[in-house]
Amino acid sequence: MKKTITRPWRLTTAVLASALIGAAAPAAYGAFGDEAPVQSGRGTPYVETSLMFGTVRPDGGAPVTDEQFRSFVDEVVTPLFPAGLTVQDGYGQYRDDNGVIEKERSFELVLLYPVAEYQDSDPKIEQIRSEYTKRFAQESVLRIDDRSAVDF
Repeated sequence: MKKTITRPWRLTTAVLASALIGAAAPAAYGAFGDEAPVQSGRGTPYVETSLMFGTVRPDGGAPVTDEQFRSFVDEVVTPLFPAGLTVQDGYGQYRDDNGVIEKERSFELVLLYPVAEYQDSDPKIEQIRSEYTKRFAQESVLRIDDRSAVDF
């Protein structure tokens, strides 16, 4: 018959380690809400807002051109976010209000700003979305907000 030997110090060490890790996690991730940063221990808490701008006009007009979009960024976006931004070309699809799947070229605009500036940035972002839908006869502009750890 095999005899089992209990080592209480192993159990105590495991419980203590779990408690310490559990207690430290809220402090480490508190600035990011319930989410862990992309790379823990590096960067400052920022909000990353991505806006997706379609180029096909539901009214059948000519698609938004590169030049028109650049002018929109220069005239509307840059004055509201002069610290910087990124624009990327894209291609996507969506189901329109009539149930038709629309495939189109698109632009993605990425804005990064400190979490503390969210309340001030939110109405500016909504202004950008509103102006684009009016100017280019769009049904909507997709918005995605996410928390990030940013290090310049």
